[in-house]
Amino acid sequence: MPVTREGKWEKWGRRMKVATRNVGMCLALATVGCGMLFGPSGLLWGENGRPIFVRRVDTQSPANAGGTPESQKATGTQEAKPKEAATSAKADDKSGKSAGPVETKYVGTVESLRKHPLPEWYADAKLGIFIHWGLYSVPGWAVPTPPNAGLSEEEYLKNNPYAEWFLNTLRLEGSPTQKYHKQSYGPNYDYYNFADTFNKEIQRWNPDAWARVFELTGAKYVVLTTKHHEGFTLWPSEIPNPTLPANRQHASRDLVGELKTAVENHGMRMGVYYSGGYDWTFEPGPIRNWKQAKSVEPQSEEYGKYVDAQMRELIHKYKPAVLWNDINYPKSGHPLEIIAEYYNTVPDGVVDDRFGLGFADFKSPEYETLTDISDKKWEECRGLGRSFGYNRVEGEKETIKKDELIYLFVDIVSKNGNLLLDIGPEADGTIPGVQFERLLALGKWMDINKEAIYATHPWTRAEGETKDGLQVRFTQKGDAVYAVLLGEPKGQTVVIKGITAKEGAKLTLLGAGGILDWKQQKDDLEVQLPAAGLPGQYAYTVKMVGVGDSEGKKDDEEK
Repeated sequence: MPVTREGKWEKWGRRMKVATRNVGMCLALATVGCGMLFGPSGLLWGENGRPIFVRRVDTQSPANAGGTPESQKATGTQEAKPKEAATSAKADDKSGKSAGPVETKYVGTVESLRKHPLPEWYADAKLGIFIHWGLYSVPGWAVPTPPNAGLSEEEYLKNNPYAEWFLNTLRLEGSPTQKYHKQSYGPNYDYYNFADTFNKEIQRWNPDAWARVFELTGAKYVVLTTKHHEGFTLWPSEIPNPTLPANRQHASRDLVGELKTAVENHGMRMGVYYSGGYDWTFEPGPIRNWKQAKSVEPQSEEYGKYVDAQMRELIHKYKPAVLWNDINYPKSGHPLEIIAEYYNTVPDGVVDDRFGLGFADFKSPEYETLTDISDKKWEECRGLGRSFGYNRVEGEKETIKKDELIYLFVDIVSKNGNLLLDIGPEADGTIPGVQFERLLALGKWMDINKEAIYATHPWTRAEGETKDGLQVRFTQKGDAVYAVLLGEPKGQTVVIKGITAKEGAKLTLLGAGGILDWKQQKDDLEVQLPAAGLPGQYAYTVKMVGVGDSEGKKDDEEK
């Protein structure tokens, strides 16, 4: 059985009077004082032992749609010292990172932009936090349609599990979202009236508390939705939206700037998401099927100028480490010039592959994984549940299990990917308890196994297994190969197939002391595990120095 070790997570938990019996209890990372402690599923406690902020939520009631979820965490508010992030770009091998001198002047051509090297920090980071937050966080509702539900395109979009698509779904006649909206707010309630509620709720948000959570999870960068398809911006843009009233255009706080400061103070990098392809204030739709969706991408000259101007504003005001465009970029805009301007402003920044240009620093599959190692750097983006935005309907059933999250993460890293893991906070900044618990589990696992994750690159192969059928994923750093066992071995020994140890090979188990005994069994490696038990939970890492890939060698000989 795994051995329980007391790390920083457990020490905090030991000091907390956590109310875990009532799933309906939640706390908000809001107007809280110094020296606070938090409980993953219950109360927030101050140093004087009194609860600071508690709310009760009825997750079944449509009438509760003003917004309150489960539980979240916050830590003390003592000021953190800013940590400088490295900006070097060294050459490396299989990870795709490049080291050559960073070009200081790019021009708006594909040829020029393709010279941009993948920054070392991004290749090494492995884990980022995605945040979908906007007006849709106020109703926070969607049908939690499971994948492969067998619905037609039209029916799927009527039952869209993405709560951030609330505005689109509510306009589809007969959709459950339309019914929910009418019951909760009335038949004539305008979606953009949610701006009043959102701007009121965000006054209680504490960006430093978020940043502490993300840092403890093990994230190295954060990407915030600065403008989603609804067109509402999370920064006070000086570029007016010609279709919305002035009090419906943007957040009343500079959420982008405040989060950037907090994130960087905790040693992480800040990126921005921007929906260039859809903006329902310019081209409202709604989208009824994917064939028709292309016609809902606004292409007017006015919109092209608007997107260019807002992109430039984000670039120069916030200098984001990641410029994450979504859907596409209007043909009336100038994406090549925008990216050149971005690279010249942030030389070690990265862009995704959703500008529609045929090149990018990384690929961005969504809720999809790869079957093999990719030479091109990639980043899997997905929610912890079936939605990116907050969905009050989602619970344990709809949320990825803790062990599956860790297995997914390790699999992605072994194949040259990063995981951009999304949270969907409520309007006031509360992170749902079911999501927080996943962040907690991932952070605790990373405390022990981070050596096998950060700054690693793919080995000769990503996948393997033990003789007992336990899945294994491999990473490499320097002369060390890391074999991550995706599950708990059944006995005191484990036989990893296709591994040949050289004379004098040294094996250790991350999180446990001492050298592991090993024995070669033809092309397989038998490893003696510690008698004291395994450290941590879910997945266990054997660090191997002085081993080779006998399975890969056999494949080469057969060829």
